[in-house]
Amino acid sequence: MALKTITSYKTDIITNNNNRLDAKYFYINHVFSKLKNYNSYKIKTLGDLKAKISSGSYINKYISKTQGVPYIRVGNIKPFSISEDDVNLVYVSNDLPKKIKVEKNSIILGRTQATTAKLAVASIVSQENEGYVISQHISKIVLEDDTLTPYFLVAYLNSNFYKLQTALATHGDTRVELTHSQLRNIRIFIPRQDIIKSISDKVKLIIKYNFLSLENIREAKNTLSDLLGINSLNLKKVKAYSINYSLLEKNNFWNPLFYYPPYLNIFKEIKKNINTIPLGEIVNIKKGTEVGSDNYVIGLEKKEGYIPFIRTSDLINYEADQFPDYYISNDIYQKLNQDIRPGDILFTKDGKIGMTAMLTQEDKAIIASGIVRVRLKPEASHYNVTPEYLFTVLSLKEIGFNQALRRTVIASTIPHLREQRLKEIEIPIPNKNIIDNITILVKKAFDLKTQRKRLIEEVIQNIDSYFDT
Repeated sequence: MALKTITSYKTDIITNNNNRLDAKYFYINHVFSKLKNYNSYKIKTLGDLKAKISSGSYINKYISKTQGVPYIRVGNIKPFSISEDDVNLVYVSNDLPKKIKVEKNSIILGRTQATTAKLAVASIVSQENEGYVISQHISKIVLEDDTLTPYFLVAYLNSNFYKLQTALATHGDTRVELTHSQLRNIRIFIPRQDIIKSISDKVKLIIKYNFLSLENIREAKNTLSDLLGINSLNLKKVKAYSINYSLLEKNNFWNPLFYYPPYLNIFKEIKKNINTIPLGEIVNIKKGTEVGSDNYVIGLEKKEGYIPFIRTSDLINYEADQFPDYYISNDIYQKLNQDIRPGDILFTKDGKIGMTAMLTQEDKAIIASGIVRVRLKPEASHYNVTPEYLFTVLSLKEIGFNQALRRTVIASTIPHLREQRLKEIEIPIPNKNIIDNITILVKKAFDLKTQRKRLIEEVIQNIDSYFDT
């Protein structure tokens, strides 16, 4: 979006209640004045709409998944949804005050971030997320005025109207903060009720498709886990163990997790009934590219044709974030020629090891160097392996994550998994019927993700089109 030249008069500067002198402030005033004066749209603040705004609390005691409820931190909040990947979630006691939990249709957003660009992200709580606990860095918004629906509001809070206003957030020593007072002053234009309804109906489908897609993936993973006998295993953690030096010599790998008995015992059980093959036998692996931070462009400043730059933090709920932190010019995209296609599997090899995603029909992206693209070779057909089945296998913690973790080393300061080590991961090969059943479930999941992304794009474009009215 290109900012236009506007004129502000001396009286505007002298009389503004916020004592602001920056151009962004007056540009925002110009946008809303134009909407109000020339199109007769009502403009209200969250305060006018009687929105209840509160924050969560700092919790430093985490417990197991089976005993607790998810604790939502800033990194879990993505546009329209919450990141529910195991690697991103921690759990806290359910016996915490209700005021720091979320209820259905409440909206949550990160109120502190490293940069203002990352503040402009809002999620809506679905029925499945009710009761989650939020951290002190998250604000919860509950509407008590029926002028707007929460579905319209969450769409608006992911639009450029909102992003422009978060650019005026308070700057601290190391972070930016959107205070409750500033949130109450966020201005919202109120379109006709039929427009509000149309956008709300689409957001309801966005929420529904997100839930259904994740349910299909969970069912596929559970089907495979049951077949492999993983769900019935009761492998206890061990605090200490020993190995023969000959094993160190043979493997030339000095990571203690490589020899961790529970990880090894899982595959001993799997191999009793099912054959396995090395991942490298059936896939081509190509790592992404680090384009350099000088080439990063934030969403508010990106021009038409700019391409999403997907880093490890931009993999959410098994897909690439539709609105990542940064974008890259089309010129760089063309020069890199990464050859990224729908159906390609993404697997993280740096930092947060072992996260998986699959690209949808709506994804056009550049992947960062911390991610590898995994694509089946023609030889995979000999084993009846499909991209959807392989995605499911790599998404199972006991196979993809644990085996990747065994082969991870610390490079300087962050965990790192070499592509050659990744190729060593063993892939179980069940009968064709099982692979076909899993493939059907995962295809349905990613069809839903494709439809969801199209709806999100429609909703955001619909709201942002009012910039030009």
